[in-house]
Amino acid sequence: MNPRQRTELIERRTLSIYASLSSNTKGRKIPEKKCDVRTDFQRDRDRIIHSKAFRRLKHKTQVFISPDGDHYRTRLTHTLEVAQIARTIARALRLNEDLTEAVALGHDLGHTPFGHAGEEVLNQLYSKGFKHNEHSLRVVDYLEQDRGLNLTWEVRDGILNHTGPKDPETLEGQIVKIADRIAYINHDIDDAIRAGIISLDDLPEACIEYFGDTHKKRIDSMVKDLINTSRGKSRIRMSDEAWKHMEILRKFMFDKVYIGSPAKREERQAKLLLTRLYQYFLQEPNELPPEYLNKVEERGLERTVCDYVAGMTDRYALYIAYTKLGLDSVKKFVFPRNGFLC
Repeated sequence: MNPRQRTELIERRTLSIYASLSSNTKGRKIPEKKCDVRTDFQRDRDRIIHSKAFRRLKHKTQVFISPDGDHYRTRLTHTLEVAQIARTIARALRLNEDLTEAVALGHDLGHTPFGHAGEEVLNQLYSKGFKHNEHSLRVVDYLEQDRGLNLTWEVRDGILNHTGPKDPETLEGQIVKIADRIAYINHDIDDAIRAGIISLDDLPEACIEYFGDTHKKRIDSMVKDLINTSRGKSRIRMSDEAWKHMEILRKFMFDKVYIGSPAKREERQAKLLLTRLYQYFLQEPNELPPEYLNKVEERGLERTVCDYVAGMTDRYALYIAYTKLGLDSVKKFVFPRNGFLC
């Protein structure tokens, strides 16, 4: 019995009856020989970690564009926090931790530069619309390594449905969907307090009383509620009371931070910048990098330009705007605190 087979045996003997066993995966689009050491879900996790799309997350905005401090979250640190929370929940419920981690690490690979501002721009510009969860699946299916990562069905399902009206089919994917919300609500509160946009006293009093008055206590309360409510069940959910208070916090963040706050003061420039870049490459397709230009005939120009712009990091988008559009034409779209173009 090789190491993979031993791990699969341990899963069958120890995991919950509701867990997704790696030996029972629905498989990959392209069948592959099994690894002797790692299960299929472990291989998926490793493929995601070693991908270029994953590395680019460290230079993509979470909420704050070009922040002044070093401790604000990026899309990568958000992803790691989601993975940590999700793994804790999966372990407590005796679900498949490797599958949970793979979905968590891959869920935001399709996010644009400048956070949701970039997503909104591409959704408006691209004729078929743009959603980051759908693009995350496109990254792992087609774009990464020019042929995709050939992930298992369960990981792909979790990535696609980590947001939106449909829940993932696996409980592990459902964990990630809620862990994503737990993570971003709490770390965005932390970042907004650090930025002086809100204070702890501004948070809804009922939520402070219910979850606690510190970052640690709030996450701990949410995670324990989800574990206690979901234990022995065939669905992952929080209690009605905890979900209600978490939604109050989420609405508070939309009202005070996500929409119209100083945290979003540079969104207009970011949207204008990406719009200019998108239009430029539609008009000048020969300026696309060779690896993208070679795909125009197969995928169409609009789809190719959308893929290229969506894959940019914040700083790469600024660099390309500078080199392709010229300093004079881009100055008015430059973020006032960004030293690269000022």
